[in-house]
Amino acid sequence: MQSLPARSVAVVLGTRPELVKLTDLVRLLGPAAHLVHTGQHYDEELSGRFLTELGLPEPTFLTGVGGQPRAVQISSALAQLDELFTAEPPLAVVVQGDTNAALAGALAANARGIPLLHVEAGLRSHDRNMPEEHNRVLIDRIADVLCAATEDNRANLLAEGVDDARIAVTGNTVVEAVHGQLPTAPERAELLRLHGLTADSYVLATIHRPENTDSPEALRAIFTELAALVTDGRPVVLPLHPRTRARVEAAGLEHLLTGLTVTRPLGYGEFLALARHAALLVSDSGGIQEECTVLGRPLVVVRRSTERPEAMADFADLVAPGAEIGHAARRRLAAGEAGLNRLASLPSPFGDGLASDRIVALLTAITAPHQLAAAA
Repeated sequence: MQSLPARSVAVVLGTRPELVKLTDLVRLLGPAAHLVHTGQHYDEELSGRFLTELGLPEPTFLTGVGGQPRAVQISSALAQLDELFTAEPPLAVVVQGDTNAALAGALAANARGIPLLHVEAGLRSHDRNMPEEHNRVLIDRIADVLCAATEDNRANLLAEGVDDARIAVTGNTVVEAVHGQLPTAPERAELLRLHGLTADSYVLATIHRPENTDSPEALRAIFTELAALVTDGRPVVLPLHPRTRARVEAAGLEHLLTGLTVTRPLGYGEFLALARHAALLVSDSGGIQEECTVLGRPLVVVRRSTERPEAMADFADLVAPGAEIGHAARRRLAAGEAGLNRLASLPSPFGDGLASDRIVALLTAITAPHQLAAAA
């Protein structure tokens, strides 16, 4: 972006979903982007592969954040970001979503009086048991520009007294992420062949949220229902996160995985390819609630609450761990090809794939006064 100086926009992130959702924005910013990775989720197998696969520049890495309790993650990242922003003050800071990394980035920007732009502002689950709910509310209070993905998100912010002038409805960057990272039809066919799968005939599941993995009862209920779908004759593919595997083993539930097709964690493109041709998705992920609407696939969301009600209108069902997983799954699967065709014909409620372009324009506008001041 020629109107912005090199490394003038600090893009602070710390998890794989943030990498995915900010990829197009970073590419559009070009040399103006200074990627800062807090290391909230960092391991070479997952995060390193994501950086390479998404073609992102080498970030500035913080240290000692990953694997720590929430308060330590935020305080450690905040101290290091403050030092970084003092040594190399950006014209603006961008954070996305509701992670501890995003909150640390927001607080660091606020402390130094640096304009803060929040991508995916205004999401609300109204579930105070979720640390993410506290993070996103706090970020929205101090952000200078709030990029709401939908009109519902904008309405949430207005209801909380946020000035309408600070809000822009941009759409969600996940739409361009999916379009940009989904492999071609021949590549998808080859991936299905390698996994031994037939299009529209299998279930793809992911489970990783602490509310499910930290509860042996929830894990037992979820994997019992997934195993029952296999008994019904539906292969269930489960890319298993190392943390989830450890919790399954600690709870003595390995036998429930026996009938499932357990794989290593997948790269983003490979996951999208399998999701695009699944008869059904079952997940507790926030991002998959958005991605399923771009891919036109049905989803059973295994959580107590959701901050993405837009997906629930047509594409997804929200259920607690237990028998309702199986009931919702079988209802969706019974819709068959007609059900898949109906979803494929619907537009995503999360926008038109131009969110990143709109956000770059907003960044250019909010940094203009600071560029003039620096030049004076």
